[in-house]
Amino acid sequence: MKNKTLATWLALLGGPLGLHRFYLHGWRDATGWLLPWLTLFGTIGVMRARNLGVDDQLSWLLVPLLGVAISVCTLAAIIYGLTDRQKWNTRFNPSQDAELAAGKTSGLTILAVVCAMLIGTTALMSTLVYCLQHYFEYQALPPG
Repeated sequence: MKNKTLATWLALLGGPLGLHRFYLHGWRDATGWLLPWLTLFGTIGVMRARNLGVDDQLSWLLVPLLGVAISVCTLAAIIYGLTDRQKWNTRFNPSQDAELAAGKTSGLTILAVVCAMLIGTTALMSTLVYCLQHYFEYQALPPG
């Protein structure tokens, strides 16, 4: 049985590593294997920006990958947490009763959704600001 609260917390805390995808869809899930790569390349971009400065153009491409991975995973946490019991059980526990307790929304589920909204909004807005700032700087002052 797939528990909604556990899936929500996995998407929030371990989502950039694909943990929620592996929990819900198994080890053969392509998206689950893509998320750690996005996170890795985004983290490399952050380290490049810290070591080489924000003018490093490769970091301009890599840093947003981390923001996108975090934003997508927090969105998944919100969707999981707000899915009603019957839809959850029909999709992730199809051989069980639709009123099974695994799809129940608890206080911990709501806490995960609230945290996901805070973290996801911060990650999304930070990524947008970073990208737009570098885009406009590049347009105003082209290198060379």
